[in-house]
Amino acid sequence: MSRQLIDASKLDLKEQVININRVTKVVKGGRNFRFSALVVVGDENGYVGVGTGKAQEVPEAIKKAIEAAKKQLIFVPRVGTTVPHQVTGRFGSGSVLIMPASEGTGVIAGGPVRAVLELAGVKDVRAKSLGSNNPKNMVEATLQGLESLKTVEGVAKLRGKTVEEILG
Repeated sequence: MSRQLIDASKLDLKEQVININRVTKVVKGGRNFRFSALVVVGDENGYVGVGTGKAQEVPEAIKKAIEAAKKQLIFVPRVGTTVPHQVTGRFGSGSVLIMPASEGTGVIAGGPVRAVLELAGVKDVRAKSLGSNNPKNMVEATLQGLESLKTVEGVAKLRGKTVEEILG
């Protein structure tokens, strides 16, 4: 599925820092320290994006990550307050299983996955991290899973049929 360009300036985006990592580069004169930040942005109404940034200072790295995340926004289809169907997202050695839940369940997910789902605006969902617990892999796997979600209306439109014909 190709990503269409979404204008971030028209959305009321909230950001959440997932992970800050100190990165070291050993050079002839000693060690160079930099900071790497992983940030998720979303409007809690279907749009979410993730970005990374690296700089010598933490605030600078976070700012870069936010700018990168705004350029990578995707739309997450929802049915009511949950996801349309069960999906598994994979990235690297990390995979995340995302399952729909009945209204009132809340977001049952761990750490980085919870942040992505909350900022995407999904209110009732269950998620399980399988494999890697690396924050970057978990976030990317979640995003990949959310990107592969389809609604009945979307499938019907692709096939040139009505929703009733699809559902039988």
